[in-house]
Amino acid sequence: MTHIGFLVFPDMLQLDFTGAYGVLSAGPDVRTHLVWKNVAPIRTSDRLLITPDTTVADCPQLDVIVVPGGGGVVPLMNDATILSFLKGQAEKALWVTSVCTGALILGAAGLMDGFRATTHWLSHDLLPLFGAEPVRQRVVQDRNRMTGAGVTSGIDLALTLAGRLWGDSVAEQIQLNMEYAPEPPYNAGSPDTAPEATITAMRDRSTTRQQERRAAAVAAAERLRTM
Repeated sequence: MTHIGFLVFPDMLQLDFTGAYGVLSAGPDVRTHLVWKNVAPIRTSDRLLITPDTTVADCPQLDVIVVPGGGGVVPLMNDATILSFLKGQAEKALWVTSVCTGALILGAAGLMDGFRATTHWLSHDLLPLFGAEPVRQRVVQDRNRMTGAGVTSGIDLALTLAGRLWGDSVAEQIQLNMEYAPEPPYNAGSPDTAPEATITAMRDRSTTRQQERRAAAVAAAERLRTM
């Protein structure tokens, strides 16, 4: 039995979570755990309700940890309960992973120091605050750490991880069952290909959130330095 734990939290981005969950929950002999401080429903940033089924206090030892991102990352970067939970689980977990800005939570828990990593392109510059080496790839593996870039990369990360856990054949079957063969109508899914006007508009829309995210990351990094 492979125990896979997904951290779920208020104001997370549901696709960060559900993309990876849809892949990994399809693996053989899997037990999934949706972990939060309590089991009351949480509301995601896109207003969906998701119900945790395990608390941090009752969660068994996990083989795989998956941490999504979203607006709720800001308070969690300095949340002692969640950071302690992740740090403790990571000591024996086979894989410690994140999707999107979930990498910043892992960083705040002291789990990214000395590792190559990726995250959403708007937050790449925050990774060095936690001692991580930013890599502009959709999925980055460094030893038992695996990080995904923005949002939909959670599917790619989970398929990569499925191959590591259960072999290429199983991962390919999961991909085929999902019919995951994206053909996006626009070539704007990366700052490397998106029109400059689109990138500028996205940066402008995200200014306040990025300022909040940076402030939280700086505070978390300072806390780690004084521990």
